Amino acid sequence: MTTTLIIGGGTNGMSCAFRLAKAGHRVTLLEAGATPGGGAALADLAPGYRVPSLAHLSPAPDPRVAQAMDLARHGLTLPKTGLATTVLSPDGAHRRVQGDSADGPDAAQWKTLSDRLTRYAMALAPFRAMTPPRLSGKGNEWAKLAKLAFGLRTMGKAAFRDFLRVILTNAADVAEDVLTDPLLRGLLAFDATLGAWAGPRSPNTLILYLNRLALGPMTMPMGGPAAVAQAMARSLTSAGVTIRTNARVTAITTSGDRATGVTLANGEALTADLIVSAISPRTTFRALVGPRPLDAGFFTAAGHIRARGAAAKLHLALTGTPDFRGADQRSRMVIAPSVNAVETAFNPGKYGEVPAQPVMEVTIPSAHDAAMAPAGHHVLSAIVQFAPHSPAAPDAARAEMQENSLAVLETHAPGLRALIAHAEMLMPGDIGERFGMDGANWHHAELAVEQMLFLRPLAAAAHYATPVPGLWLAGAGSHPGGWITGTAGWNAAGEILKGAA
Repeated sequence: MTTTLIIGGGTNGMSCAFRLAKAGHRVTLLEAGATPGGGAALADLAPGYRVPSLAHLSPAPDPRVAQAMDLARHGLTLPKTGLATTVLSPDGAHRRVQGDSADGPDAAQWKTLSDRLTRYAMALAPFRAMTPPRLSGKGNEWAKLAKLAFGLRTMGKAAFRDFLRVILTNAADVAEDVLTDPLLRGLLAFDATLGAWAGPRSPNTLILYLNRLALGPMTMPMGGPAAVAQAMARSLTSAGVTIRTNARVTAITTSGDRATGVTLANGEALTADLIVSAISPRTTFRALVGPRPLDAGFFTAAGHIRARGAAAKLHLALTGTPDFRGADQRSRMVIAPSVNAVETAFNPGKYGEVPAQPVMEVTIPSAHDAAMAPAGHHVLSAIVQFAPHSPAAPDAARAEMQENSLAVLETHAPGLRALIAHAEMLMPGDIGERFGMDGANWHHAELAVEQMLFLRPLAAAAHYATPVPGLWLAGAGSHPGGWITGTAGWNAAGEILKGAA
């Protein structure tokens, strides 16, 4: 029986562990935190208040993962429809958006644009479910590419030409070409750059928006995104996987040129036939493997994997119910007044500075699950952009980011400050340290054209195998990137099983 150690208990690590266990591997999952789930876990904010630690919304899990792991039987309940988005206006003239439906003066334009871009996103969606084709043309790789190209061509000549015209353009141009409503323009600009080191006028940002659309609508599972991780953990236990928490890996050990085990922070040494890393590829190669087993050029390139995080996370414990001028508190609320507001929020971060008026995605988790806060109280979770990645004075930048974020929130929800019992602002550096994300990017490596498909995270490790025999990648730093769907881990397990066949 093949013994396998998987480093990282996020959703990718868990989906990989399940698939390998079902194929007969004896799998041990090593999670540095107290519970599996990584950024999808819950965290205590203050006595009686719990918050989503990082991810506060999620797309539905990869259908292959959900079905194979039988997540519904293990307690995961997903809503039948995606979450509506409310684009907040300080005067209460909000825009409510659900799929291709929006209110306001640009309703027809939004539907036209949304339908068009969703069509392009669905044409790209098959790329997410596959291992990136090898450009060397071995085996049936060219046949795969031809099949996918044929799928794109079936959208029709005019649509295909338009797809080629816009695919690598910036999100701002597309929004401003079709829409006149600043709030809807701002929403598209915000969603295209959420989690990215890019403003809406940066090149190639439309493809990030299409990638997001390909995931399907954002949802709030019963119990929040943590419920996805909890159901996956229960499924792993039923499949015979050993889950070890508080087991931080500090080194991957090798014998000759092959990976043979790991060393834990407590000094314990574990050995296995295969080692799978579902954490940051930069951390994997630079910190855990080290230079000795790697080619010097590869080791240097691994250090150059871009993983800059520009998102901060704000948590508030509130003693009452905030009022965002009548907005639906069970919706996803976005503060992004215009394309220029999103671009202006990005600019200071490039120079290590804090934006005066950050843009943000706001949820009230306790509006969906009353157990998150005491009766009559609430918790607020916001992803705030754009935070400086490496400020010269981290404590001062954190304080300034929190103050500026609260000022923006107060404008949209007057009286909110008076309800705050406790506040926590996690800057990119805090997120990186807390969740073991080198660079603090929740995709472990920036999603950018030059770090996607057969270039993710590096060309020499783009198919989940690495230059070190016995060592594989299965995390968000591999294709197709992050979000708590389990896709990268599932794909990786398939390649591992092919390699062992």
